[in-house]
Amino acid sequence: MGCSYQFDHCFQKGKRNLITDVPGVRVGHKTLAHGEVQTGVTAILPHGGNMFREKVMAAVHVINGFGKSVGTVQVEELGTLETPILLTNTHSVGTVAAALTRYMQQQNPQIGREASTVNPVVMECNDGFLNDIRGMHVTEQDAQDAIEDAREQFEEGAVGAGRGMSCYHIKGGIGSSSRILTLDGHDYTIGALVLSNFGRLEDMILAGKPIGRKLAEAAAQEEERDKGSIIVVLATDVPMIDRQVKRMCKRAVVGITRTGGYTGHGSGEIAIGFTTANRIPHFNTAQTFDVRMLAEDEMENVFRAAASAVEEAIISSMLHAPALIGRDGHYRASLSELLKKIGEKG
Repeated sequence: MGCSYQFDHCFQKGKRNLITDVPGVRVGHKTLAHGEVQTGVTAILPHGGNMFREKVMAAVHVINGFGKSVGTVQVEELGTLETPILLTNTHSVGTVAAALTRYMQQQNPQIGREASTVNPVVMECNDGFLNDIRGMHVTEQDAQDAIEDAREQFEEGAVGAGRGMSCYHIKGGIGSSSRILTLDGHDYTIGALVLSNFGRLEDMILAGKPIGRKLAEAAAQEEERDKGSIIVVLATDVPMIDRQVKRMCKRAVVGITRTGGYTGHGSGEIAIGFTTANRIPHFNTAQTFDVRMLAEDEMENVFRAAASAVEEAIISSMLHAPALIGRDGHYRASLSELLKKIGEKG
């Protein structure tokens, strides 16, 4: 549940300090961890209803497009999300997309017949350093299991899609955080979940402290190029339209750079966000319907809260991940262990 470092004193954190502090949002994992296989699937469900029938307003922002996600083109065009968001490794995107399509068809027999086809959204990072990615070990059942595991309280670190990920060339994975905003006397939540797999250890910053070189020395690690990626998922119940959600997504890069990331050439860095405040019906009963949006002047605090939540989520992904030996004996150290070595305390 979040990490103990202080990142922004301006915002209160949610009760779990997880993306699931946004009402209705749930997260599930399926972790594969045996020998050369260190990978998995993570599912983010925006609400507990039928996503195809009740879409949510959404947006995508590509920070650096070295990635192989599916489904983002339609989200960009229509401004809606009609399936859960599934995360996995790069070579398992096709399998997971097929599983998500089957899941949605089971819920909606009209898909592809009386109704349009469905747009599965699957996003990825390359876990090939620790995982036998060429083996394509993730199955459709694993994706189904991750969806069925969805809950409000979930694990962070080396779980689900984050099992084989590396962040700042130490162990990364799944991290999450949340921030509370008060608007018109009502509390709203902005939550972040990241799949962290980017950065050079020498560049790392923790709560404003440039400690990367100390960590690299403690890890006895040679300098490596940034060849990784990060997927950022932002969720909120703040009333916004898709254009405003996209503006929020653009601020994910602020949280990334606060931890020392600089968006390297080979880094696939993508943010996807949604608001649960406006539900968009697939089957229209009228030609028009009303939506709510935030006054533009109030977006300022949304930006700050999103950046803060992303920053903490990245650090949390590493603090919750133990050291791991994976494919061919490849090793990633734990941030917690390295911090103990250099005497840093949270």
